[in-house]
Amino acid sequence: MAKHPSTAPAKSAQDTLTNDVLDGLKKEPKELSPVWFYDELGSFLFDNICELPEYYITRTELQIMHGHANEMAQYIGPDAALIEFGSGTSLKTRLLLDRLESPLAYVPVDISREHLFAAAGALAKDYPHLHIVPVCADFTQNFELPNFIRAAERRIVYFPGSTLGNFDRAQARALLARMRDLVGKNGAVLIGIDLRKDPRVLERAYDDAAGVTAEFNINALRHVNRELGADFDLDAFDHLAVWVENESRIEMHLVSRKDQTVHLGGEKVRIGRGEHLRTEYCHKYTLESFNELAATAGLAVKRVWMDPNKQFSVQLLEPVRLQ
Repeated sequence: MAKHPSTAPAKSAQDTLTNDVLDGLKKEPKELSPVWFYDELGSFLFDNICELPEYYITRTELQIMHGHANEMAQYIGPDAALIEFGSGTSLKTRLLLDRLESPLAYVPVDISREHLFAAAGALAKDYPHLHIVPVCADFTQNFELPNFIRAAERRIVYFPGSTLGNFDRAQARALLARMRDLVGKNGAVLIGIDLRKDPRVLERAYDDAAGVTAEFNINALRHVNRELGADFDLDAFDHLAVWVENESRIEMHLVSRKDQTVHLGGEKVRIGRGEHLRTEYCHKYTLESFNELAATAGLAVKRVWMDPNKQFSVQLLEPVRLQ
């Protein structure tokens, strides 16, 4: 699970968003983008999920950062420009910034302008001597960095939180290749990767006993109803988390309790009783499978840090040097 901030659409963007939702609902199985999780309520629910006993991901990555950030900083070295993809609140980044030797700059990259500049402002107060350069952009697309950042001798892309797992293999390879191009031959990528484990652990993490994740999933429909004028019946869906072995991923679904018709953008979408609407998937890797994926993007794994139970990893990647 990863955070994809979104804001209420302007009218000019509303038709595009409506068409995107309709396109997803016409797929087999039906799909709804996880960007719809994150209105104000969704962000609140996600923060609560991160505190749940079943949801190991956030606390385990923080445990790794607390235990190994000093060593990570040594691998990164002095005078580096740290570029964070999907920076959000930059919580984990602080553990790294506290240990880096004379960093050149910190560049948070996020699509949500309001959250981006609020987080950058908070960091600026706590790190008054650090050059903070927020960039509002979609990190899955090409974007421009300030010239002095591109000229830095050592550029590091930081991508915590296992967000790479939300992309299919082709998308993940393309994103890693974009990171490789951004850091250049002397740079590196520091990335959080969730690891394969007992599917029962994963299913509990994405379907907690308190029902917070279920409400988070249903809230995507509430968000679409409010912003796009749809009429999903929120009480007519059940939350489901399922492990898909052949894809090595956990999926979140909404399952229709009845035959129903949803109206959106002047169209009718029929959803049968028992039909699934997939809202998110999260790939889980072995060390070997992620090593292979990174290699296809021209990156080599140089160092891996894990928690004692080997549930999660933070990995340092460097561009493959051609002979």
